[in-house]
Amino acid sequence: MTDRLLRHIRPEQFRELILLVVTIGALLFFWTQIPNYFDPRSINRLTVGLAIPLVVAIGQMMVVLTRNIDLSVSSTVGLTAYVVGTFLTRNEVSPWVAAVMAMLLGCALGAINGLLVAYGGVPAIITTLGTLAIYRVVLVEISGAKTVTTGDLPGWIGSLPSKTLVTVRDYDLRLMVAIALIVTIAGYLVLRFLPFGRRLYAIGSNPDAARMAGLPARRDVFCAFVICGGLAGLAGFMYLVRFGNITVTAAQGLELQVVAAVVVGGASILGGQGTIFGVLLGVMLIEILQQSLLRWSGLSEFVKDAILGLLILIAITVDAVVLGRLREAWVNTRRRDRAAARLVMEGGADGAD
Repeated sequence: MTDRLLRHIRPEQFRELILLVVTIGALLFFWTQIPNYFDPRSINRLTVGLAIPLVVAIGQMMVVLTRNIDLSVSSTVGLTAYVVGTFLTRNEVSPWVAAVMAMLLGCALGAINGLLVAYGGVPAIITTLGTLAIYRVVLVEISGAKTVTTGDLPGWIGSLPSKTLVTVRDYDLRLMVAIALIVTIAGYLVLRFLPFGRRLYAIGSNPDAARMAGLPARRDVFCAFVICGGLAGLAGFMYLVRFGNITVTAAQGLELQVVAAVVVGGASILGGQGTIFGVLLGVMLIEILQQSLLRWSGLSEFVKDAILGLLILIAITVDAVVLGRLREAWVNTRRRDRAAARLVMEGGADGAD
């Protein structure tokens, strides 16, 4: 039975299947515990809540695929939100121009990380832990302890969060959610069909072999950090639109939620493994737990962070123990199938002779 399953399902797909079952189980559990859990207001709040973490998680996954990590994303989101918000208090521009500005600033911040990691040889965790603090200090210094308030922003800032593209039986597809879905689809297409995406998997699976094969490993790692920064910048614009009031603590702690979503979603911290669908499920599960636990039992923010840390530990343990054995069994099954196929071919050739 196990061999039959392994012939049709890769070990990584077991993680996604289990995660899907757990996510559905969590929804059903909270449905029985929280009144009106699936009403339109609750669903809209859930979908809007996962939009920002999902955008950042797509960029984070591209970095994690290369055996690196970007811990500075929360500071990038906060800094871009404040800088763009301050600009909008003094200048009247369209939402699209503001979004592009935020993405360009995010790309610049991501490029700093990429240069240090890809070309400077500094470990990613050290680099981005440093820039996590540096970008936050820059935000504190340029803000002068002043807050960007909704009242000082253009009128379209207040209308964008509730802007609805499609409504089906009182369930809305908000613009923020649509942007996150577009980013998710684009990320899937890049990783699935473009040579750049396939190279990210190759670099993470075996960096030395990738370099010996002539792959532009440094350039691709640099580009992964730039993309991650650009998406964090876009998330900064979305953060500004959603909350309006931006302080020096904006998006603080988001990096833990994003890393947890990527790891829980099946992306290995050792690189070379993971899918966009898995990251989507990881973001959904964490957002469901965060919002639902607050409504169900009123847990504090500290307990929420502890739950995220626990999920990371569980995901890493499962990846190291359970999926490690499944991968070994999958490889052995494939070898046996190839050996059996060779025997059949050799037998057919002998019979023909």
